[in-house]
Amino acid sequence: MKQWVLHGTGSFDCLKLEEAPIPEVGDHEVLVKIHAASLNYRDLMIATSQSEKVIPVSDGAGEVVSIGSRVKRFRTGQRVIPTFFQGFISGALTQEDSLSALGALADGVLREYAVFPENGLVHMPTHLSYEEAATLPCAGLTAWNALYGSGSRPLRAGDTVLTQGTGGVSIFALQFGVAAGAEVISTTSSEEKEAKLRHLGARHTINYKEDQEWGQTAKKKTLDQRGADFVIEVGGPGTLEQSSKAAAIDAQVAIVGRISVNAGNRETGNWNPHGALHGTRRIMVGSQLQFEEMNRAIEINKIRPITDERIFGFEEAREAFQYLWDQKHFRKVVIKFA
Repeated sequence: MKQWVLHGTGSFDCLKLEEAPIPEVGDHEVLVKIHAASLNYRDLMIATSQSEKVIPVSDGAGEVVSIGSRVKRFRTGQRVIPTFFQGFISGALTQEDSLSALGALADGVLREYAVFPENGLVHMPTHLSYEEAATLPCAGLTAWNALYGSGSRPLRAGDTVLTQGTGGVSIFALQFGVAAGAEVISTTSSEEKEAKLRHLGARHTINYKEDQEWGQTAKKKTLDQRGADFVIEVGGPGTLEQSSKAAAIDAQVAIVGRISVNAGNRETGNWNPHGALHGTRRIMVGSQLQFEEMNRAIEINKIRPITDERIFGFEEAREAFQYLWDQKHFRKVVIKFA
């Protein structure tokens, strides 16, 4: 079989296409033929900073081709998705669970065949293609956890959700919010992207390049100007102050990313966490149980993940990494294996 292996750092040229034997399954393991993978910003960071040899990429989908003698949950021919954290079943994420994330210390899915523990897989929603399903493990589940992972206050119809940009997590949060009957407000950087966000169901859009006080603007657009109940915060220090300004009293600001840090902005402005009247949650993707709950909602509501118009072939993996790095995408960047 063929697999992409990351050797060192410095550029995406460190990704090397290699031959390897198809792995054998143990008693509690499942052999999956990977049909598609999707890229996250995390994959770029690992490829440009991690020195350990690893098969990259966390998100993929495929078909069961062989099972171990004691596997009960799967059979050959079924379509499945590997979980981001292979050991995280439910409850609170542990240090041990965090080490099982695919594509970092543990080998990822950028290979034609891979073996996973039985509890490291979930069934695909039946209406999705492999390319669509491959977008779910990180971005999809992170958005779901941000909206439904707080046991005390999950998303409800009539709530307001504020999303930032057109990255994978933000687009999924928009789709989940619309499906739940929530009002969604989205920020972005161009009129073209504003039109696409409105097409997906955003009630209001704000160009953050033209409006430096977009947090206040977003709050004024909410019903009774009370603010957003959920803010999907992907920017980090450079956007946290505005996210806080947009939030309603007792809202949830879900800390997902740090795009502004990687762009060189480490300042949080005038934001004072002690003065904020909302809560914050650091979102670490999610558990297998949450993944299964999300998949049921996706299937019942017939939600289809939004993939980029350009689909890359397996041998074009380097080009796919560069395409995402250059921010040429609007939707999730997908690699199709065959």
